[in-house]
This record gives sequence, structure tokens and C-alpha cells, in this order.
Amino acid sequence: MKTVQVREAKAGLSALIEAAERGEATTITRHGKAAAVLVPIEVARQFYPAEDQSENFADFLMSFPGGVEFDRDETPMRSIDL
Repeated sequence: MKTVQVREAKAGLSALIEAAERGEATTITRHGKAAAVLVPIEVARQFYPAEDQSENFADFLMSFPGGVEFDRDETPMRSIDL
């Protein structure tokens, strides 16, 4: 596994992504200590499987159960001179 410093990772992110697409993982270090690992998407999906990838953000918002009422402040706004 290749190891790079954060500074190098920032400068060569495109190359690191291409390496990940080829199946190569890269460890990113900060101050000499491992901070993160850039891995191919297949490896990441093994560790973070999605429950339902077909659901989009709009479906998520529409699934809100409701039942929450918010009180609106009905006091008049202050007038301003334009």
C-alpha cells in the first residue's frame, strides 16, 4: 500500500483517485501518523454497505412522519425606511 503525506495527497489527488480505480489503496498521513486511507469503491462498500441506494433525498424528506406543529410569531415586523 502506498503512503503519502496530506500535502502530497492534495497536490496529486487526481493520480490517487486513478490509482484507487485501478484497485490500489493509499494511506494518507498527517505529521507522520496514518490519518486516512483512500481505497477502491468496492472495498469501501464492503465496510459501508448502503441500506437502500434507490432512495433519493426527496424521498427521504417525504418520508418524514409529520405530526410536529411549529408556532409562528404573529407580531408585526418593524417598519423600515427605504
